[in-house]
Amino acid sequence: MGLFEGKAGLVTGAAGGIGRASAIAFAAEGGSVVVSDLESSREQAEETVAIIESAGGRAIFVPADVSHNESIKNVVDQTVATFGRLDFAHNNAGIVAIGGVTDIEEAAWDRVFEVDVKGVWLSLKHEILYMREHGGGTIVNTASESGLTGTPLASPYVAAKHAVVGLTKTAAGEVANQGIRINAIAPGSVWTPMMASAPSEVQELLLAPQPIHRMGTPEEIANSVIWLCSDLSSYVTGITLSIDGGALANAQSYDPTWSPSAA
Repeated sequence: MGLFEGKAGLVTGAAGGIGRASAIAFAAEGGSVVVSDLESSREQAEETVAIIESAGGRAIFVPADVSHNESIKNVVDQTVATFGRLDFAHNNAGIVAIGGVTDIEEAAWDRVFEVDVKGVWLSLKHEILYMREHGGGTIVNTASESGLTGTPLASPYVAAKHAVVGLTKTAAGEVANQGIRINAIAPGSVWTPMMASAPSEVQELLLAPQPIHRMGTPEEIANSVIWLCSDLSSYVTGITLSIDGGALANAQSYDPTWSPSAA
């Protein structure tokens, strides 16, 4: 028996990276999984479904833009309609915008907050509405190392992920006695499509403070998601778990490129 045998849930942002690894890990533990991502990522999301099915698991793809209320509500509804229940959720969808505080365009700032903050709130809202009427459940939100410290050239992402940490704490407290546990993860430098798209100098900056001096893997992050959503963490709620190779245990490396002296 796997940790999620007879259970079902959803993962947003599951077309690749941490979301894909999480969906596969839930399925490997016996869970039925709704793989959700943008319609534009259908091909990659259906690859995630195919990987799960080829290993004998159950999964379907449901497209969604998490920043739209009816879209994420449909993901929850389709999870229940297809698998009969919603026991776990990993709210992982997120985007990043790169640039200094004075360089970021307003539209980019707004879109990061629509997806990374509003998207998590809407996901929580509809998941909680179902779970508290059907015996509870577990939820994990993807924050970031950048939700616990500053990261140069990523101000909207940093601010949004700090908001995810606060939202997680507040939501967890509100439903702590309703059979629902809510936690967050704070991955450090992990080799995902989002990381691969970042400039090499940004990758090097993010990796610099990690004593375990390598990129993490999506599978390593998924292992913590599984633990937080399982009964193995039954007395844990409202935390943000750092999975960062020790980065937050060390001072940020100084680099004059990103913190120049005044002219």
